[in-house]
Amino acid sequence: MQAPTTRVLIVDDDVEIRDLLCGYLSRFGMEAVGAHDGAEMKRALAEGPFNLIVLDLMLPGEDGLSLCRTLRTESDIPVIMLTARGDPMDRVVGLELGADDYVAKPFEPRELVARIQTILRRTRQERDTAAEAPETPDIVIEFEGWRLHRILRQLTSPEGMVVPLSNAEFRLLSVFIERPNRILSRDQLLDYARGRAMDLFDRSIDLLVSRLRQKLQDDPKNPLLIKTIRGEGYFFSAQVNRCGA
Repeated sequence: MQAPTTRVLIVDDDVEIRDLLCGYLSRFGMEAVGAHDGAEMKRALAEGPFNLIVLDLMLPGEDGLSLCRTLRTESDIPVIMLTARGDPMDRVVGLELGADDYVAKPFEPRELVARIQTILRRTRQERDTAAEAPETPDIVIEFEGWRLHRILRQLTSPEGMVVPLSNAEFRLLSVFIERPNRILSRDQLLDYARGRAMDLFDRSIDLLVSRLRQKLQDDPKNPLLIKTIRGEGYFFSAQVNRCGA
């Protein structure tokens, strides 16, 4: 029986890039569909499932960041942001909105293929792990009065307030609570949180830690939960309790 085809949606207003990528991805057994803007992207998604979206940042009408934000409220489909802008903050914002990787133009098509394959491999592994999980998983984690519901991706403060988390913040917090009271280097955090996206830089982890501290009301000048270990990385200092529901 033939394996199902990997379907990739390319959202870019540059017709030459769309055609190039659609043709190139087909050489690696992928079916690629092009979309000019957000409206065409939504129509394509309504017509059939895709395994991954390559999403340009600068689009006519609704831009890529806004589209990524909307996607994350509706789906967990992997997203690779594609842009000609080199501002590091664009990368961080894209990742915080839930993008899985970020590729700057100009780029080598073979590099994009490698990133797609890495993300899809990690996605399959995560789904296989979830399928093999016991019937009563630790879906609620408690630490220092906080509660993280892993299925709902909902963080609740000791005062009972729900604190919204971006995709990137949720993944980083999950890494910390799975490995409490251990020094984790930036490289380890990158590996654990996103399968080591190839071009992700250490500074993005520092910014995500800063934002996560804000969500956890952790004083950056004297943090009690996420401590900085100079020259080594970060240390999640918390007593973690796991619950079935």
